[in-house]
Amino acid sequence: MRDMFDTIAPRYDLLNRVMTFGLDRGWRRATVRALGLPPGSRVLDVACGTGDLCRELEASGQRAWGVDLSWGMLEHARTSAPLIQADATTLPVTAGWADGAVSGFALRNFVALPPVFAELARVLRPGGRMALLEVAVPASPLLRAGHALYFGSVVPRIGALLSNRDAYRYLPKSVAYLPSPPDMVRALEDAGFTAVHRRLLSGGITQLITATRARGDR
Repeated sequence: MRDMFDTIAPRYDLLNRVMTFGLDRGWRRATVRALGLPPGSRVLDVACGTGDLCRELEASGQRAWGVDLSWGMLEHARTSAPLIQADATTLPVTAGWADGAVSGFALRNFVALPPVFAELARVLRPGGRMALLEVAVPASPLLRAGHALYFGSVVPRIGALLSNRDAYRYLPKSVAYLPSPPDMVRALEDAGFTAVHRRLLSGGITQLITATRARGDR
């Protein structure tokens, strides 16, 4: 997985803009707004890639830190935020250090989500906020069919033309690795989060999951 992201890093931002018709910018702005944190809050961008969410955080007045396993992605990052190469299950910060955490389109690439959620719960202060942006499958049969055709056939061809064929064959299919919405909510609650909310964006092709770190001893 790390090698794949190292390979596609040079044109990762370009492919994101092309494949989403620029919609990804609005999705990231919505993610940062959904945190509801005051300016100056410390926010971790986990699996930050080339730093798109870090830039949105900084634009909103937050203090952003980016973490990613892929050195290639960090090398091609376009952000002034401090960047750290690290695994999402062993974040190099002390317990309760962060006021917030975000992640964009990374959940389906983790081997297992419960350890990631547990680590996010560890680094967030009680009452801290988290916003996770991820792909989704539209509920509408018509939109679902169009979505499947586009991401199953068109995206791999664009990826092969502009970047790496194998990577952009995998990425559209990786949505299959996501747990169902109820299972996702349950896993977050088990990790110590409350007020878990799932919001669909752009007709259901993406989802935004927000949650609050529980107060107390959880």
